[in-house]
Amino acid sequence: MKAFLSLIQALLLLISSFAVPDSNFKFLVDRAAVDVTSTTEISFDSITAEEMAVSAEEKAACRDWYNSNVLCTDSPAYDFTVGGKSLRKNLKDWDISVGTESEVGAVYRGGKTTYITLTHSKSGIVATVEATIYEEFATCEWTVFVENTADENSPVVKDFYAADCVIPVNGADVYMSKGSEPAAEDFQLMKSSLSFVPMTLTANGGRTESVLPYFNIHGDDLSVVLAVGWSGQWYTSLAQTFSGVKMQAKQETLKGYLKPDESLRSPLVSLTFYSGDNAVKGFNSYRNWTRDCVYPEGTKQITTSGVGVEWPESTIDSLVATIESIPDWFAEAVDYYWVDAGWYPIKTNWGDSVGNWYVDPTKFDRGFAEVSEAANKKGIGFLLWHEPERCSQGTEVYNECIKHEGWLVEEDEERNCVNLANDDCLEYITGIMQRSIEANGVNYLRIDSIPEPLPYWEEADSRWGEGRKGFTENHYVTNFYKMLDTLVANNPGLMIDNCCSGGKRLDLEMSRRSIPLWRSDYNCMDGEGKSKPDILEATQSQTYGLSFWLPYNGTCAYIEGEYADRTNIISCSQRLGYQDVRAYMVGNYYPLDNGGLDTSRYLAMQFDTDASEGVALIYKRENVTDSNYTLVLSGLKADATYVLYDYDNPDTKYELKGSKLMSSGFELEINETPKAVIICYSVK
Repeated sequence: MKAFLSLIQALLLLISSFAVPDSNFKFLVDRAAVDVTSTTEISFDSITAEEMAVSAEEKAACRDWYNSNVLCTDSPAYDFTVGGKSLRKNLKDWDISVGTESEVGAVYRGGKTTYITLTHSKSGIVATVEATIYEEFATCEWTVFVENTADENSPVVKDFYAADCVIPVNGADVYMSKGSEPAAEDFQLMKSSLSFVPMTLTANGGRTESVLPYFNIHGDDLSVVLAVGWSGQWYTSLAQTFSGVKMQAKQETLKGYLKPDESLRSPLVSLTFYSGDNAVKGFNSYRNWTRDCVYPEGTKQITTSGVGVEWPESTIDSLVATIESIPDWFAEAVDYYWVDAGWYPIKTNWGDSVGNWYVDPTKFDRGFAEVSEAANKKGIGFLLWHEPERCSQGTEVYNECIKHEGWLVEEDEERNCVNLANDDCLEYITGIMQRSIEANGVNYLRIDSIPEPLPYWEEADSRWGEGRKGFTENHYVTNFYKMLDTLVANNPGLMIDNCCSGGKRLDLEMSRRSIPLWRSDYNCMDGEGKSKPDILEATQSQTYGLSFWLPYNGTCAYIEGEYADRTNIISCSQRLGYQDVRAYMVGNYYPLDNGGLDTSRYLAMQFDTDASEGVALIYKRENVTDSNYTLVLSGLKADATYVLYDYDNPDTKYELKGSKLMSSGFELEINETPKAVIICYSVK
């Protein structure tokens, strides 16, 4: 039966490969293909703190695989074809030099980096592999860069796999999560068995809509978490073989010659090794690595408060007055004052007016510098929305772009894409963003992106690509990273909010540069200011699902009341309160009860710090009839005694052994419905 279902899945994915990449049909077929072999009814056994620790054996397994497959000259974990001949099958055509491993932290926090150089003897192609191992986290990563150093066009480069290798995982299941559709079930965890028929997954239109590019591949003995960093049309294929899991990752389409001095890069690939029969360990090993080694310096949990500036009554004076009236207790709890879309000159609405990245002079005649300064005086940063990858007709950016061939890809008068693949256009847009940051005193740069980019990249290839495919995407994504890196380098302390239509650009490379403060547009209100009927269950479920991968993420359910406030307990929130509870959400994560969207079931999750203290969030939904709930915790020290109390009744404390809390658990009586209960605990 498993083989039959895998064949059905392969057929659906084959059909999907012929669909328009940004079509609803492709999205539905991709989801159906995954659903054929997957289940969302997933539970996990309890795991002890001792089992959670990264072991010496896991570190050794990572190092051994890394040495044999990345820091090697005979069986590289990556592959590409030059002039019709693959690297892996024609190593005699390449001079391969493995550099010296750096000290810890020389390039990336916590990591030792090595550069491998591959020089092609029959052309001017030179490849460089940037490889890093994070031994304390049993994690390694690598990216492949290819450059044409000759003064003539290179042979055709294609089949550019960042990863094309076997990892020694047998009897594998894969855990993965839905992307952002947006829908109530966004980020829902799925589990599927791997078979000899490859499971091939891709982005949708260049965005993380159908599936996120994170995969916990859990085997009988050794297991790995695979993450792919590519903010475009990524491709991943997984299949069980007799020797392990065959893994491939790449930009889905890339084929063509390189001009002199032209370069390409592969996606970033990371592997986190772990062992044991509980996949929760892998999730947390990956989370902890990203938290400590990947996210930008200065990344922290934040609380934001903001205003929609499309309101007619909004002026500089009113915004400054609002900030100056903020009481001290409020200012101490808020990290950033958030101004969203609509602050520039508007034709009809915020969406048809992007491209003038200066404040509306009729409403904000003195710019936002005073607003930022007023906020900074209160100890609050200033966050401002931008969408640099699109421009409306008649705006400053549009009028400049149409002067230059290749700067703008237009679909019609309403839809277009600023072509960051063009280096001159990149320099212009980076300068526009830099001037906005300086003029407006921006401390947190909110980057949104509305159109699905892949059709525009393909159109640019057809117009200016000289028959080459995927080159616009490769240069665009690379330059997009360059723009963000340049802005951060030029503005010390600047942070980036990765919006992208709410969670549609969630990948490892973006984690290296940003956090998503708005993870799904499902939380947007309608035109009448109303939230969706199931928004609380959806928000709870999305926190449950995305927490497997991202310790930092944010959203808000705009409903009042204690139950809604506790639903909004998220690592990065737009609501004040519960900072003491939220502080644990970047530590270890333990899924307790997967209620999904079912209002007749409990949903519960646990976050903690080094098994010494933490919280459990228990949501009793409106149609739950059982008032008795058994709280079974995870990740504790079996021999330690823990003190527990209800957040609402801190004076009533209970003492239990970690072993009991992780086996028979702690009995709660929850009579109120709906009710969100917060249980706090710490080692005695």
